[in-house]
Amino acid sequence: MSDWPTPFSAKGTYVAVEPLSMDHLDDLVEATSDGDLHKLWYTMVPTPDGMADEIKRRLSLANMRPFAIVEQASGKAVGMTTYMNIDAPNRRLEIGSTWYRKSVQRSPLNTECKLLLLRHAFEELDCIAVEFRTHFLNHQSRRAIERLGAKLDGVLRSHMVMANSTLRDTAVYSITAPEWPAVKANLEWKLESHAAP
Repeated sequence: MSDWPTPFSAKGTYVAVEPLSMDHLDDLVEATSDGDLHKLWYTMVPTPDGMADEIKRRLSLANMRPFAIVEQASGKAVGMTTYMNIDAPNRRLEIGSTWYRKSVQRSPLNTECKLLLLRHAFEELDCIAVEFRTHFLNHQSRRAIERLGAKLDGVLRSHMVMANSTLRDTAVYSITAPEWPAVKANLEWKLESHAAP
C-alpha cells in the first residue's frame, strides 16, 4: 500500500480538516441528525446508529484518507470528507464522500474546506488533477461543485446501486493542475467577500 498521501491537518478561519478518528463520533452523530440527512435517497450519509461503523469503514480502506470537518467557532465536527480513489502513480485523487450538517450548509465552511484540501493536493502533493463525483440528480451538490470551478468530465451511467436499489448515474467533475491558480483565486475571493463587512 502506498503511503501517499500521508495524513495531514489544515486550519482556516472557519473550518479545520483533521484525520478522522473515533474521537469525532459524538459530534458526527449529532451532525447527521441535523436535518435527517441520511433520509435523502440520493445521498449516502450515515445514520446516527451507523456512524461508528462508517468511521471504522473509512479508516479501514487503503484507498481512502478520511477527514473530520471541524467548525472553528464551536470546535465540533460538523461533517466528513475524504481523499479517495487515490492513484499515487498518476498523482490523482478524488475529494468525495463529503457531507455537512444542515445548519452549516451554504456557509463559508464548504468553500474553505475545499480550498484547504485542494491547496494541499495541488501545492503539496503535486496532483495533476482532482476529481469530484456526485449523483446526477443531486442538483445541490452539482451546483456546489461547479461553483468551485470544477468542470464536468462526463456522466457514468448506471454506475452504482443505491441503498433503495435505484441505479445512480454519477456526474464526474475535475480540476486540473493548470486550472488550479484561477480556481484558488476565485475561492480566496469568495472567502474574502464573505468576511467583508
